[in-house]
Amino acid sequence: MSVEKERLDSNNWQDWGPYVSNRQWGNVREDYSSDGNAWSFTNHNNAESYSYRWGEEGIAGISDHKQLLCFALSFWNGKDKMIKERFFGLSNPQGNHGEDVKELFYYLDNTPTHSYMKMLYKYPINAFPYDDILQENAKRNKNDTEYEIVDTGIFDNDEYFDIFIEYCKADRNDILVKVTAHNRSEIDAPLTVLPTLWFRNNWTWGYNKYKGQLNSYSNDQVNIHHDSIEIKKLYSKSSGETLFCENETNTPKIYGHSKKENAFYKDGINDFIIKKTPTVNPEKRGSKATIAITKIIPAGKFEVFEFKLASEEAHDPFDNFDNIFAERKNDANEFYKNIQEEILSEDEKNVQRQAFAGLLWNKQFYHYNVGKWLKGDPNFNAPRNFKHYVRNVEWDHLHNKDIISMPDKWEYPWYATWDLAFHCVPYALIDANFAKNQLLLLTKEWYMHPNGQMPAYEWNLSDVNPPVHAWSCFRVFKIDEKHNGKPDLLFLEKVFQKLLLNFTWWVNRKDKNGKNIFGGGFLGLDNIGAFDRNMELRDGEHLEQADGTSWMAMYALNMMRIAMELAQYYQVYEDMAIKFFEHYLYIAEAMENLGEGTKGLWNEEDGFFYDVLQLQNGNAVSLRLRSIVGLIPLFAVEIIDHHLLEKMPNFQGRMEWILKNKPELAKLVSHWDEEGHGRKHLMSIVRRTRLTKVLSRMLDEKEFLSTYGIRAMSKVYEEKPFVFSVHGTENIVYYTPAESDSRMFGGNSNWRGPIWFPINFLIVESLQRFHFYYGNSLRVEFPTGSGEKKNLDEIAQNISTRLCSIFLKDENGRRAFNGEYDKFNFDENFKDYITFFEYFHGDNGRGVGASHQTGWTATVAKLLKPRL
Repeated sequence: MSVEKERLDSNNWQDWGPYVSNRQWGNVREDYSSDGNAWSFTNHNNAESYSYRWGEEGIAGISDHKQLLCFALSFWNGKDKMIKERFFGLSNPQGNHGEDVKELFYYLDNTPTHSYMKMLYKYPINAFPYDDILQENAKRNKNDTEYEIVDTGIFDNDEYFDIFIEYCKADRNDILVKVTAHNRSEIDAPLTVLPTLWFRNNWTWGYNKYKGQLNSYSNDQVNIHHDSIEIKKLYSKSSGETLFCENETNTPKIYGHSKKENAFYKDGINDFIIKKTPTVNPEKRGSKATIAITKIIPAGKFEVFEFKLASEEAHDPFDNFDNIFAERKNDANEFYKNIQEEILSEDEKNVQRQAFAGLLWNKQFYHYNVGKWLKGDPNFNAPRNFKHYVRNVEWDHLHNKDIISMPDKWEYPWYATWDLAFHCVPYALIDANFAKNQLLLLTKEWYMHPNGQMPAYEWNLSDVNPPVHAWSCFRVFKIDEKHNGKPDLLFLEKVFQKLLLNFTWWVNRKDKNGKNIFGGGFLGLDNIGAFDRNMELRDGEHLEQADGTSWMAMYALNMMRIAMELAQYYQVYEDMAIKFFEHYLYIAEAMENLGEGTKGLWNEEDGFFYDVLQLQNGNAVSLRLRSIVGLIPLFAVEIIDHHLLEKMPNFQGRMEWILKNKPELAKLVSHWDEEGHGRKHLMSIVRRTRLTKVLSRMLDEKEFLSTYGIRAMSKVYEEKPFVFSVHGTENIVYYTPAESDSRMFGGNSNWRGPIWFPINFLIVESLQRFHFYYGNSLRVEFPTGSGEKKNLDEIAQNISTRLCSIFLKDENGRRAFNGEYDKFNFDENFKDYITFFEYFHGDNGRGVGASHQTGWTATVAKLLKPRL
């Protein structure tokens, strides 16, 4: 067992970690406006002066698991108009494609206990181009690409610092910090490094008066006084100037209040350094502190800055510093060597390790008490206008205060339920306990609504995400069982009980007419429809969703499979397996026989599944727009070994009764009554004939099949768009392989052509399941029209390879996600650094959307792991 694995099992080395957000401004949590305009109430311009209510932000920030004390790095190049305390980016209204971070940083390494962490920040030597980025993006429209920081030319002459930030733990409360700043330019340049400590402000709001204190009696250390924090010292190997202020809002600046006597606000350190004003406490105490160290870094050279957070006073705090760092790096290498032992390619190892690093760096302390947020605090009332729209009013039970895996700590610094389900699969490879605890967390009563709904995401907790939680739970359970050699039945049983509530919520709330046809609005797929799928239609009209119904068929099969697993140990679950098997059959029947004006969600002429619009007159219109909505029925597939059925005589008997007494149900399911290759039974909505027809579309390079995976929409709409009129409005849908051409949902997400990793991951796994049943008896053309036939496992592996090729070097040394930026692809100081984007250009694989969504895109780490 590796040293890191031993630490992981000890369960006390994760008290400190990278739990500080990259962006706290612009979030719903911090919005106390009367009109719900979160983007303007807190923004980048006032972030340096505004003390947050619910969390903190910083560069490479770490904190304890309750976020009482934070540490992060800040920098100043001597030219910027502000200290670089946080990453800059555009708010949703400012960007032509929504919010977007405009910085270059990379997560390079991290271990599950955070015993060793490393990231890289590329900081310009010249003044940061804030105004240029704002003004140029404001000029661009939705049909233009985004204006990125590299487009400003700020990196053209290599006039930037490569700042490597590393952490390692000597012990769980003794943390070493190394900052290595390389001057990549041909000129000497100054750099001020500011290791910054501060207490999260939990004393201002009227519930708690206790406030810790930071102080100093020298220029190379800060003392930490707090009853609940074991770390007591910050040491710097280099002497600097200790500066102190309070983590308090600068109310004179933001609200025009009169300045209090002897008040040293949150922006005091910034103003002292930039403006030379007396805004820091001369008595060397406060709730925010830094040690400002300025050095001239010669051209082409580097400087190392060393710091230590210590639990007790040390005579020589930097004794053995380098040796401890070397040990932790070796521990990390040993841990990942075991994880990657089947991977031969060094490039694949590099991509996978950075995927794991990004996943681990995106952990965040997430605090949101909706009840308090809605009514305001004793000292600060919330001016909510409840006669108009106020977010999350029906979630006043929700009280989140945990370390949670985020999609992206800048772009999406709040959890999203279906994102997190995908995060947990690669997490299971490195820290299965964390993955299981994350999945359980969202089912707790202070998360899950009393009616059984799971919270979607902060912007609208009541939105509906695809119900993939059960799939993830069982997937994580099986990965964990394989690695540990025994099943965690307690986890599976706990989560199953809560999922029963959620499944019932879906049945009661999202089956509009009680006919087992399910909706849910955009269901995480944003603008995939011809019109807003959340739109309220006329009386009697509603949308029957092929994806919503298919997700529920998948959910029923997932629940059935979990119940069957538990029934091997506790017979009572056999009845639950029967219940979900029957529910699955009813959903399959409903998909076939819906409405009088259509033959169902399946369109025989096109060989595809479509959404159906039910009209007031009882007729129905098939919305023949080919998108991944029509591929999601593939996900409702389960293969059952015959020996498992033999252990469940009641279940087997019930199946036989249905076969005999309800042939209308039995005929709808793919040969579940027949044994397949190796005595297996197939349960799937998509029977063999329909499966081959759907695959013919999906594997056609003129439609869904891209060099880099499966597109979200058919490419046929590039030249000939889909047109649909509803209520006198003509809706036109073009194939748009990258940025959205629509402002639907803010325009910061696009499902009309790009490659999305979560859907592709499920496609790969579904094809593998189908192959597990059919074997070589089912071979289809791949690509469609090529004349070459492959079995479904070979096709799954090929799609997986295409997805991985987005990140791996091609024969010319290019990585597709970098697009056409030669600097990123070939520069020695860029070419091996990976960013895991939200989604990818449907034709060339260029990264699009959130640049660090190493949440669900980290599933590439699972694809890179060979199947043995």
